[in-house]
Amino acid sequence: MKTDIIVIGAGVTGCAVARMLSRYEADVTVLERGCDCAEGASKANSGIVHAGFDAVPGTKKALYNVRGAEMYEALTGELGVPYRRNGALVVAFSEEERPVLRELLEQGERNGVKELRIVEKDELHALEPNLNPEAVCALYAPTSGLVSPYEMTYALADHAAVNGVRFVFDTNVTGLRREDGLWHVATDNGEWEARAVVNCAGCGADTLHNAICAAGEEIHIIPRRGQYDILDHPDAEPFARTMFQCPSKMGKGILVAPTVHRNVLLGPTAEDIDDERDNSTTAEGLSEVSRVAARTWPAISLRTVITNFSGVRAHEAKGDFVIGAVPGAEMAWEAAGIESPGLSAAPAIGEALAEMIAEGMGLGKKAEWKPAPARPKPFNEMNEEERAAAVAADPENGHIICRCEVVTEAEIRAAIRRPVGAKTIDGVKRRTRAGMGRCQGGFCSPRVAEILAEELREPLTAVTKDGHGSELLVGTVHSAMEEAAQA
Repeated sequence: MKTDIIVIGAGVTGCAVARMLSRYEADVTVLERGCDCAEGASKANSGIVHAGFDAVPGTKKALYNVRGAEMYEALTGELGVPYRRNGALVVAFSEEERPVLRELLEQGERNGVKELRIVEKDELHALEPNLNPEAVCALYAPTSGLVSPYEMTYALADHAAVNGVRFVFDTNVTGLRREDGLWHVATDNGEWEARAVVNCAGCGADTLHNAICAAGEEIHIIPRRGQYDILDHPDAEPFARTMFQCPSKMGKGILVAPTVHRNVLLGPTAEDIDDERDNSTTAEGLSEVSRVAARTWPAISLRTVITNFSGVRAHEAKGDFVIGAVPGAEMAWEAAGIESPGLSAAPAIGEALAEMIAEGMGLGKKAEWKPAPARPKPFNEMNEEERAAAVAADPENGHIICRCEVVTEAEIRAAIRRPVGAKTIDGVKRRTRAGMGRCQGGFCSPRVAEILAEELREPLTAVTKDGHGSELLVGTVHSAMEEAAQA
């Protein structure tokens, strides 16, 4: 199988790169080992568009964070992705922590972050009345925002796909070699040939980098797990802004934050682990989340926790993003070590890396770059008049499949039919929120599975929760009776 450019990895960074490459005259293919986009860190993070004050000045993290954050409002509007510029506060609980805030303020100003300032106790508690009374001051970053990370990834992929990018899932890249002016990309699903490769492989990016880079240019990625709790929609949001505590060397610390869908998020922990696929949660980790979060929010109650999860981020040992041409490897580029603020930086990384690749390959821009597919307003955000019109236009909008999040049958079918559509129950969940509510799919999953089987034209026994090995059903009652009769 041949193509011009292979992008390895369909997380938010890989999809951002693929989208921008779709502007150029080239055949682009994205290879992803998972069953869908956003199967790694892009589906399991804080969903925060960081302002850029905590990145070390002069680093690639600082450069791409600030540039990417400035792109978000326009880009999410273009793609139809939920986004909210709610601001963030980094809270000091004693005067001894005040120098940390001053340092972050100075860093942010050097990075070009706008509107940063330190707020004192009276203003701080007026802004956030539920904050711990012991808080003495905070760094205020009004330009910080919130986004749905997986919805962002899917929208980037859809826009890439309508402009000709091919997505190939369940395909793990196992080796790279350069021969006769082409890259030969070995996978567990056959071999590909390409003029160029782009390594956006998350926690596996160092393996690919080190296989092709010049001697002495190796990198080392440490999988770093973060565990979270999600609380149900409160009657009133406890905090309008994203609430950070003073950071440590392991990261930004445990936060209390609203989400774009009006839940409350607690976490993450920061645990260096050996297995990049270990996204389990632990009693110890979740206990730490609630204990530390309670310092910010003393009235915290875990009675409304509807689920918990963990994500594994790719921490490069030197602490910075690795972006650009792979040293010593012809026609190979990469975005490696993309941990926080990777979500914030993704639009800028995609733009910059695509420009590098286009220049290196001598690519011209297409005469036409099709716009992103339109995203209709979610049914659960409509008023009564809008809902009546939606049902009149498509009666399947009158069939509520997910009661918790008010998701209709029409919305689920549309999610499956998207350019890079859902093929699993979790894929539907992350595209529509069916199964994201307080019952966590207990009510709607059987009907979602039936709709998937109908749309994908496959038996119900082939429908999976999240790819091969997660089938919900092992057979039919009829087949079980036949087996019992033959036994």
